[in-house]
Amino acid sequence: MEDLRHLEFLALNSKEIIEKQVDSYRQQHSYAGTIIGVTVLFIPFFLNSLDGTLDVIQFISIAPIALFIGAILLMLSIFRTKPLDQAFTVAKYKELLSKTYREILLYEIEANANSYIKNSWITEKGNRRYSNGVRLTTVAILFAIGLLLSNKLISIESAPTKVEIINTKLK
Repeated sequence: MEDLRHLEFLALNSKEIIEKQVDSYRQQHSYAGTIIGVTVLFIPFFLNSLDGTLDVIQFISIAPIALFIGAILLMLSIFRTKPLDQAFTVAKYKELLSKTYREILLYEIEANANSYIKNSWITEKGNRRYSNGVRLTTVAILFAIGLLLSNKLISIESAPTKVEIINTKLK
């Protein structure tokens, strides 16, 4: 009887790597959806807080809105990626019935390795889009907060100061 523990180990290990890759891909989709939701909620609050501000600040506020829209589009493009290949398919079961255990293990290892390589291109592209979307969102939020703070500081300075004169002379 041939010792196939090393092949079993490699088959199991390659299967776990594919599962981790798929889980990471799904987690990234979840994070992208969360960022889209937060961004979509932040935009109206930002625009609403700009009511009654200087025209210059309202004009400059176009920049963070454009960054937010760019980030949302990048995050949405993550959802349009191809599904990941998950290696060992049900369609191959019939073909593998006539194979030896060693051949099945070798097939599984090869299928998992090929799937990982195919998936790497998809996941790297998604990771780049996700990272760029997070960067755009962060810059847009910081820019928006900067505009809101500068608006508050300008409105404090432009408000008239009330002075009350008290006559302290005694009669």
